[in-house]
Amino acid sequence: MNTPQHSIKTGFGAGTTAAEVLRGIDLTGKLAILTGGYSGIGIEAAKALTGAGARVVVPARRPDRAGEALADLPGTEVEELDLGDLDSVRAFAERFLASGRPIDMIITNAAVMACPETRIGPGWEAQFATNHLGHFALVNRLWPAVAPGARVVALSSTGHRRSPIRWDDINFERGYDKWLAYGQAKTANSLFAVELDRLAAPSGVRAFAVHPGGILTPLQRHLPQQEMVDFGWIDEEGNLLSPSFKTPEQGAATEVWAATSPQLDGAGGVYCADCDIAELDNDPEGGGVRGYAVDPEQATRLWRLSADLTGVNAFAAAS
Repeated sequence: MNTPQHSIKTGFGAGTTAAEVLRGIDLTGKLAILTGGYSGIGIEAAKALTGAGARVVVPARRPDRAGEALADLPGTEVEELDLGDLDSVRAFAERFLASGRPIDMIITNAAVMACPETRIGPGWEAQFATNHLGHFALVNRLWPAVAPGARVVALSSTGHRRSPIRWDDINFERGYDKWLAYGQAKTANSLFAVELDRLAAPSGVRAFAVHPGGILTPLQRHLPQQEMVDFGWIDEEGNLLSPSFKTPEQGAATEVWAATSPQLDGAGGVYCADCDIAELDNDPEGGGVRGYAVDPEQATRLWRLSADLTGVNAFAAAS
């Protein structure tokens, strides 16, 4: 049964940190796969998870840089993985499966945002390919190691409100817009969680989509400073202006909460924000999650397309 897309009044909020949601939770013996876990909100999630006793595997496109960032964080290990290269995804998954270790959490935290038009693989638009297809292939290839009771957390964003899935032009072959492409990728991340939850729940595995909040991190590396000034995020000197922006520790909270909280026991397939289940909101000027980003029919359609594009589907018999 689908979990209702309504707040469950968790007692947490936008100002909650990742360490706070883990207070009293013991993750000793648990293993998490955390993409992008060496910078921004990812490293804060890694700190919180390892602080609660978990072992965190951080797949990284730049393993040397990741190793340096995590050198002083016990309980982490770095592996090479380029989400934009499906051969790299396969190689990482094969190495991990060979280790024989079960997975208790997968958090698909890595992303690119509003990048210049870039084509990867067989001409795929880079944001859709990296943020969605790479993670789709990763989770499906790791599925044999995912333990009953595990959770998969897909990082979406309020950016999903910029665009639904563009079924007639997913790769922006008729004109590229970096923000529409980012919006489509974030909608895809949410729909991935919806369909994965439907497919995986019978095995005791649940999936969630998460909006971490607005945070200044390396995710903005492709944005000119003037664009961020025009948005009202920062001033001309680069100082943060937006009162709605979170610290990285706060930005990591919802993904960690979704991956671990007993408040979500028995739930799944929902979009979360501010350490709670978000409300459904189709008002163009409103908050919450748009209906198209949690629509089961669109989620199934996207899953089938993604399986066709990547050649990977751990649930072929069920989907």
